[in-house]
Amino acid sequence: MKLTRLKVFTVTSLLSAVIVILVILLIATTGLREYIPGYPKAEYRQLLVQTALKIDSLENELYKRDQFFYGIQAIISGEVPEDNLMVESSVEPSTIEFTEFNHDSVFQDKLLAEQTSLSMGSSGNRRLSLSQIHFFVPVKGVITNRFNPAADHFGVDLVSEPNARISSVMDGTVIFAGWTVETGYVIYIQHDTDLVSAYKHNSQLLKSKGDRVQAGEAVAIIGNTGTLTTGPHLHFELWHNGSPLDPEQYIDF
Repeated sequence: MKLTRLKVFTVTSLLSAVIVILVILLIATTGLREYIPGYPKAEYRQLLVQTALKIDSLENELYKRDQFFYGIQAIISGEVPEDNLMVESSVEPSTIEFTEFNHDSVFQDKLLAEQTSLSMGSSGNRRLSLSQIHFFVPVKGVITNRFNPAADHFGVDLVSEPNARISSVMDGTVIFAGWTVETGYVIYIQHDTDLVSAYKHNSQLLKSKGDRVQAGEAVAIIGNTGTLTTGPHLHFELWHNGSPLDPEQYIDF
């Protein structure tokens, strides 16, 4: 058999192609691929995926925390948080049916009078000045740091007995109960007359968001949580229409 340059070139090319394919298959199907520069190991790839998931979860938590603080700021300022804004109604006014009230009924007249009286009484309560409101003492103790807005201290610090219970100063609804880095376990309560009370650095929360509480009802246990604390105490704040109030002017601690 006579060898020619064409035959030698063809055979050499085929052998080279087979060798390249075998090498690629060997690297792709064995652990040798991990020795290729720039090719991540399986454990590294898994770690990258886990890190990406954690970053995504952290972004979601930060977004929720930002929304919470925006909501608290809006409530303290006397505004309505965005997620509580009324949605524009899609009902056409022309489709609403009105039922005529029958004033011939003695029972209905009496009921209307009672409802009007209750409504006037409720409005009168909202018009009460703060000096006419009775505040329950959140916890009996000694004031170690007084109200000082110039130093960004918008409340009072109270030192009390270990595991002392913290009570709500008025009837109200819990608008936040959770953890913050600086103030630890915190609970905010919305009251009538545009008042918001805050209880910070607790060791334990006894109420959850949305709970209705009565004046004097236990809502937390005194503690020492958060970075802005130097010992077990209650940091108590009182806000009215977006402005901080000096609690000592309204509560006899």
